[in-house]
Parts: sequence; structure tokens; C-alpha cells
Amino acid sequence: MSTVRYLAQGDGSADGVDSVSRKLVQMLTARGETFAAAESLTAGLLCATVASVPGASAVLRGGVVTYATDTKALLADVPKDVLATYGPVSELTARYMALGVANKTMADWGISLTGVAGPTMQDGHPVGEVWCGLKPPGASYLDGVTAVRLPVNKDGSRAEIRRQAVALALELLMKNLGAE
Repeated sequence: MSTVRYLAQGDGSADGVDSVSRKLVQMLTARGETFAAAESLTAGLLCATVASVPGASAVLRGGVVTYATDTKALLADVPKDVLATYGPVSELTARYMALGVANKTMADWGISLTGVAGPTMQDGHPVGEVWCGLKPPGASYLDGVTAVRLPVNKDGSRAEIRRQAVALALELLMKNLGAE
């Protein structure tokens, strides 16, 4: 099982994200591995960011946008009782989303993003609360899937929070691939 390491707060700058995306595509290609994403607050921004890299088609299996709560169950296989009990913004929901999208797309890695970009709280969750789930290769059950609350700067705009979430999620995946 991969380990989730603490992430420093990223700035989400375009140059930094582009560089990480290129390195991610290179690393996954070299390893012969693929990934897929289930995105809520980022609404496909993570997949679009990686897809802008030449060669991304070798590693990006696909993604789902689960912006509405019920689509997390429909498209990412999050159990309805988990959504009812823990809500759409939670560690457990992020873990199920990552596992569900990897299983549906037959990807080695599954990554998910769920959270609140603002401008106001959602269901008791503050602006800037973002969870990232990560399913590593070989994990076929939830116990092998991890999630971490990303250190997003909650004072940023909706767009900034979304960009930071993508940058930090890509950084998390890179660290779990062994990049320093």
C-alpha cells in the first residue's frame, strides 16, 4: 500500500502544475501505469490539466465529474448510505470515489477530489475543505485506499481553490509514485 505524505501548501501556479503534469505523464508512462479521476469541486480540471500534456493518452484512462451528490453514487460507486451519513465532502466519500473511478475505468491509480470551493459553506463544511482520495495499484478494496485533507488556502477565490486542489492532488499522486 502506498503512503500518503504531508503536503506543503501549493500555490497552484500554471507553470508548476504544467511541470508536474509533464513529469506525471513521463513517470506513469515509464512504469506502464494508468490513472483515472473522479472530480467534484474541480469539475474535470484535473483531467483537463493532464490531458494538455502530449502523450497523456498513454496514461489517462478517463474521468468522471461528480459535481452533484447523487452522481457520486451513480458514476463513482459511492454507497448511498455513505453519502447520507458522511456527506459528499468527507474522507470516506473521497476514498470510495477514487476506488470507484479506478474500477470503472480499469486504471491502476484512482484519484478523487471533493470539497467546497465557495463562496459559502456547504452542508456545514467550510470553504477550502478539500479531500483527495488515492487508490494505488493492487488495491481492490477500500482498505487499500487512502484520503488526505489537502492544505488549500481557504482565502482564495473559487478559481484559486480549484487550481490549488488540482496542484496538490497531482503533487500527492507524484509523491506516492516516489517522486521527490
